Amino acid sequence: MNGPAHPMPHDPLRRHLLNGQVIPAHPLALTAARTLDEQRQRKLTQYYINAGAGGVAVAVHTTQFALRQHGLLRPVLELASTTVAESRSGSDERTFVLIAGAVGSTREAVAEAAVAADLGYDAVLLSLAGLDHLNDDGLLAHCSAVADVLPLFGFYLQPAVGGRPLGAAFWHRLAELSRLVAVKIAPFNRYHTHTVVRAIVESGRDDVALYTGNDDSIVHDLLTPFPVEVNGAIVHRYMDGGLLGHWAVWTKSAVRLLREARAAREAPVLAARWPRVTAAITDMNSAVFDAANGFAGCIPGIHEVLVQAGLLSGAWTLDPEETLSPGQQAEIQRVMRMYPEWTE
Repeated sequence: MNGPAHPMPHDPLRRHLLNGQVIPAHPLALTAARTLDEQRQRKLTQYYINAGAGGVAVAVHTTQFALRQHGLLRPVLELASTTVAESRSGSDERTFVLIAGAVGSTREAVAEAAVAADLGYDAVLLSLAGLDHLNDDGLLAHCSAVADVLPLFGFYLQPAVGGRPLGAAFWHRLAELSRLVAVKIAPFNRYHTHTVVRAIVESGRDDVALYTGNDDSIVHDLLTPFPVEVNGAIVHRYMDGGLLGHWAVWTKSAVRLLREARAAREAPVLAARWPRVTAAITDMNSAVFDAANGFAGCIPGIHEVLVQAGLLSGAWTLDPEETLSPGQQAEIQRVMRMYPEWTE
């Protein structure tokens, strides 16, 4: 299901995404005074490049949406862009892609996409949060306007953090946008996940990459051959890779995980180890993302792991009230002891 059915000017980008990549959601490095730590920010980007990731997503939830209110959107996008540019070869073939998050009204999202385009970003991950007043027609017009600026990375955001249920009809129609290059599927719901995969496959768009964003079922998503009926025959479509906050930490292990999971799909029988790996990664995510407290400590949890790795100097966020939850640090230490093969 991975041959490009609709050759586009952005073929290198499509080919790279369809080949399956680890794309971390990029955190925001701050000083103790809660100002941008440019040196650490660049160090983080370089870490993801060196770890073997296939790109980064910047100005997304993990980067903290509040960076916009602090005047940090362009500086943070630019730091990642310049760091990546220094490591890219002269070839047009994409080996590391830059995905920019965009939020807000159509005017705001288009303006953010324009900033990213000016800085050399490859695509835009478009959040539909805060647009509950729009029906499907309005949402699709919104997506189309942003896609006119940069290739579109569609996004199914879980309702618990601002998303909304989106049916098969929406995804069928989104697939009509020629500039759609990928979809991040993150409803944290197995029914809705299958709905998106089915709609994209039924549309005939086998040039649109599918990326898991379901942090609660990362390995499950990567190993699942989603069945879809096409012209009376059953075909199976896999997730190509992942765009995840979870992969902002222990990224070298994430690269190995994706490589091994994609290889496991080719085996006639799934190895007995994979259910254990599935449970382990979900347990690790639960600790880092603070699932026990409704994800209140999600970003501080990511930062805490990066502090222990020497990549951040502190777990500070833009909001002084956003800190590790009680018991969260102990949970992070627990999963690191239990699953050393998936840490660094």
